[in-house]
Amino acid sequence: MGRLINPENAGKERIRLTRAVVLALRELGRQTAPGAEARDLAAFMALALEAIAATIDASVAAWEKRGYWVKADRFRMDWQWTGTMARKLREALLAGDWGQVAALSAQIAQKLDKVTVPERHRIGRPWQGAWEEFQKQHAGDPNR
Repeated sequence: MGRLINPENAGKERIRLTRAVVLALRELGRQTAPGAEARDLAAFMALALEAIAATIDASVAAWEKRGYWVKADRFRMDWQWTGTMARKLREALLAGDWGQVAALSAQIAQKLDKVTVPERHRIGRPWQGAWEEFQKQHAGDPNR
């Protein structure tokens, strides 16, 4: 029997999520006032950054298994910001601090400035309904 190949690996998931976050940032920049769509966009970004942070260990596991410690550590350092930004964004959303959400969005945009999204992408609008999902996941959050 041949090797089993998983087409949905952590790297592809991270690329898909970063492109979706870039789209959400663009859409959030078009918003004039915080409303339902802005809440969905910001909540989606927080959830997506948490998901990206969760893919880091899966990505470096193969490198560590082969002894590529420097490469694994560099990769972790390059993507460490996602967990930090997700936490800060989550706290700002739960507090309703839209000034902080805007500042964090600018920082996230700087980190993802090299990510390109094709003009005719098939990503859609993945942030729709993200606020409800965000509230479900953080219902028992002590920061609330």
